[in-house]
Amino acid sequence: MRTKRLLIFAVCFFTVPVFFGLSASSLAWQQQTNTAAQDKTKPAEPQKTAPPNRQKAKPADLLKAKAKESTLSDYYKKWLNEDVTYIITSEEKDTFKALTTDEERDNFIEQFWARRNEDPREGGNTFKVEHYRRIIYANERFASGIPGWKTDRGRIYIMYGEPDGKESHPSGGSYQREFYEGGGETSVYPFERWRYRHIDNVGDDVELEFVDKTFSGEYRLAMDSEEKDALLNVPNAGLTDSEQMGLTKKEDRVNYGLGGGDQANFQRSKDAPFERLARYFNVQRPPQIKFADLKGQVTTRVTYTQLPYSMRTDFLRLSTTKVLVPITIELDNKNLEFKKEQQFNRASVNVYGEVTTLQGRVAAEFEDTISAEYTDEFFEAGKTKRSTYQKIVMLDAGQRYRLDLVLKDLNSNYIGSMSYGIPVPRFEGEELQASSVILANYVQPVPPTYDQLERFVIGDMKVQPNVKAEYYDKQVLIPYLQVYNAAYDETTFEPSLQISYLIKSGDKVVQDIEDTKGRTVQFTSGQRVVIVAQIPVTNVPIGKYNLEIKILDRISNKTLTTNADFQVIKSPSAR
Repeated sequence: MRTKRLLIFAVCFFTVPVFFGLSASSLAWQQQTNTAAQDKTKPAEPQKTAPPNRQKAKPADLLKAKAKESTLSDYYKKWLNEDVTYIITSEEKDTFKALTTDEERDNFIEQFWARRNEDPREGGNTFKVEHYRRIIYANERFASGIPGWKTDRGRIYIMYGEPDGKESHPSGGSYQREFYEGGGETSVYPFERWRYRHIDNVGDDVELEFVDKTFSGEYRLAMDSEEKDALLNVPNAGLTDSEQMGLTKKEDRVNYGLGGGDQANFQRSKDAPFERLARYFNVQRPPQIKFADLKGQVTTRVTYTQLPYSMRTDFLRLSTTKVLVPITIELDNKNLEFKKEQQFNRASVNVYGEVTTLQGRVAAEFEDTISAEYTDEFFEAGKTKRSTYQKIVMLDAGQRYRLDLVLKDLNSNYIGSMSYGIPVPRFEGEELQASSVILANYVQPVPPTYDQLERFVIGDMKVQPNVKAEYYDKQVLIPYLQVYNAAYDETTFEPSLQISYLIKSGDKVVQDIEDTKGRTVQFTSGQRVVIVAQIPVTNVPIGKYNLEIKILDRISNKTLTTNADFQVIKSPSAR
């Protein structure tokens, strides 16, 4: 039967539990299902040697490339992995690894520096001389238990040189905030603020902050200016001007402005969440070198189904030319082999992924480990859960890529290998547009203590996709999406959207939920509107469905329709 109901949704994060309004039973289920898999997912620790059955699984041709690299002498390894690691492009790195003789490698190195020589007519190579001077400077000035070139400050200095302006607070302590940070006095960790007038492929007036939270001398590149605030989580301490006057609340600011705190009122456009995210990505990319790609042809690789897994990709606009692509992988724990180690039952799966263009150029490469462990008391329940992993990459808009994924269970040696096409969409023009609709297991604010890009983090929210898009009866369907090019009211500076959520089975509408007041709009930033809703899957029969989202911009009168498929399955207790 077609029903209409008003979706009631809390707008401000600080007035709701961490998980977006999930029912008690749903929350408990989510915690049981996701905590072990998510918390135990961790990066693989590098190993110089390991038994053959613990090596990361990769396609045969990629293993050959790794084998070639292992045959390099120490001189060439140092040049590749230390001297030029921040400035060599992925194409150049792959070409260098494929060389077979030292003569070829020497010629390559000579051409590498020649391509970067600012004025070949002069004797010597000013770029090369300046590059090695920066490495020496970084080692002298930024060492902190590790060589200076390995630190975040060292990396940025080697890539972009001396900043045009620098502000240093080596002891931390009392700090008067800038007006765009909300004003007021607080106490901060030691930090430095670097300013560059221009960085190619990053932008103008680039401002970077490095924070030493451990007081060890190792300053980490911060994604948000709040990371340096030592009193951020101390109630009624380090208040901004408006917080002292009672105009805003500190918990709003802790949620990065999602509740309308100081950042929303005073924030500069370049400090908006997705501007920070784009800058964080771009500033760490090797400088682009223009040279013709070698022609290549995509070849079909053998696929393995010994270790089944599910994968999904989503697309979110960073700019007109760049798209953020979260790659999410999910495994059923019942398909993993656990081994008893002391009081824990442990399973480990190595993940290797490579994203390439159709010409064979490597755009992204990643290795990691998915881990799950349970004590005997929770082992049987743990085997019914899932383990989820995510890698976020940035790709060029409008291009088509190939993703090769290889997973290997380290206990059973079972392998799952598959290739996927990734057609990255364009987000151009002034029409109302939307990102992928991500049906999530949960959505929550990013903790203020994070200091780097983490998995599942999109802007200022942590969004874990439900990869299979499967839901039990009485669970909550949580769609997350971004809407681009919405118009803003000239008096309120807010969008005015009417949103409809339709659950459809074929052409039949099972549920029709109207949000006439835009209560599911969670956050706005420039030309980006973030929408998060919760839709109870109650009394919806088992089967496959389509969630159709219709959006009307009441200011511009533009419309948009987008959708996502999901299915309702039997709950474990009903099986």
